Amino acid sequence: MGLATFKGGIHPYDGKELSEDKSIMVVHPKGEMVFPLSQHIGAPAKSLVTAGEQVLVGQKIGEADGLISACVISSVSGKVKAIESRRVANGTLIPSVIVENDGMYHVADGYGKGRDYKTLSKEEIRTMIKEAGIVGLGGAGFPSHVKLAPKDESKINTVIVNGAECEPYLTSDYRLMLEEPESIIKGLNIILHLFERARGVIAIESNKPEAVKRLTALVKDEPRITVCPLQTKYPQGGERTLIYAVTGRKINSSMLPADAGCIVDNVDTVISIYNAVAKGIPLIRRIITVTGDAVKNPGNFHVRTGTSYRELIEACGGFRIEPQKMVSGGPMMGHSLFDINIPVTKVSSSLTCLTKDEAVKQVSDACIRCGRCVNVCPGNIVPVMLMETAKRFDLEQFVKLNGMECCECGCCGYICPAEIPLTQAFKEMRRQVAASRQNARRKP
Repeated sequence: MGLATFKGGIHPYDGKELSEDKSIMVVHPKGEMVFPLSQHIGAPAKSLVTAGEQVLVGQKIGEADGLISACVISSVSGKVKAIESRRVANGTLIPSVIVENDGMYHVADGYGKGRDYKTLSKEEIRTMIKEAGIVGLGGAGFPSHVKLAPKDESKINTVIVNGAECEPYLTSDYRLMLEEPESIIKGLNIILHLFERARGVIAIESNKPEAVKRLTALVKDEPRITVCPLQTKYPQGGERTLIYAVTGRKINSSMLPADAGCIVDNVDTVISIYNAVAKGIPLIRRIITVTGDAVKNPGNFHVRTGTSYRELIEACGGFRIEPQKMVSGGPMMGHSLFDINIPVTKVSSSLTCLTKDEAVKQVSDACIRCGRCVNVCPGNIVPVMLMETAKRFDLEQFVKLNGMECCECGCCGYICPAEIPLTQAFKEMRRQVAASRQNARRKP
């Protein structure tokens, strides 16, 4: 039987050899800490502190404000300097709590207090996850307490731990699978405690054989947990493609994983759930890969949220060569940066610095109708036809051609011999369609 996979996808240079053998190292922040009040999908958190106030490690400084929202927790102790807008990785200005780190790391009451999750109710576990500020750490940032409270929990029969890490250059999840595999299994068992009818599946791409071997050995006595090796292919770790690879079930843009009986969580999200529920430690850190051929000493780092990206580069010994392109995340789906004076947030996964920007091209060639974009599209749509609607800004036809099923993975743009910016065009069209629908709902 072959490795689990999906139809389509590509095999870009993965660059993982730069950092995959580098153990996770702790970076202690030096300067001021910036905590954006929106580090998640949904409504921004509401500030609970004011300028001049002292805060502690593990103290909630932002309260979830609405059904889809997440708390923000301070990762240091010190004085609040200001509440002001600061720029984040996607280029937007976000109201943020600015804290002057005192370097003492005094902790809030209850921080680090251990608990036996088996003695807790489901509601208590979900509340702990909410209060810990946990969101999806694979990049989307969806509040975890909401994801773990579907309308009908009895229909959830599969909990998938996403250990694919298919994005090029990223190796932080791989290092966690090697260095903290027991925490992954314990976190998964906490989630399974919420869904009695579910099985747990740890899905890992085949280019991580040591992680597959280590976790397979650890789950041999876990009756509800198995390890599923995946074919190494991008975007194997996408939610829709992963669900199909593991279960054979298909979902579309109008569905949630729960509609297919699934819950999907990233490796680090599962560890963070274990830390919050069993150890009393909220989400105050990220494991981040700093990599690329422009970086002097690429590696994987344990970083407190709020730390400046610039300090991460310093921890790597600086740049070997001045980068032509810097990306928060990986080169396929990350955000291009023009400045690294931005904070590490919950959705930060890596900082990729490259000496050459492969995307730079002044004028794209004409489409030659080769069909390669169709062959690699995991969403089974026809990018060449969608591009025609984008040129005309025809939102109605874009929707009719299933443009909203685009997951913005970048496969079509990567494979296109004419180097047409397909993904960028589709991303903008999807944004315009979503805005149009929202405006329509607002009309009386």
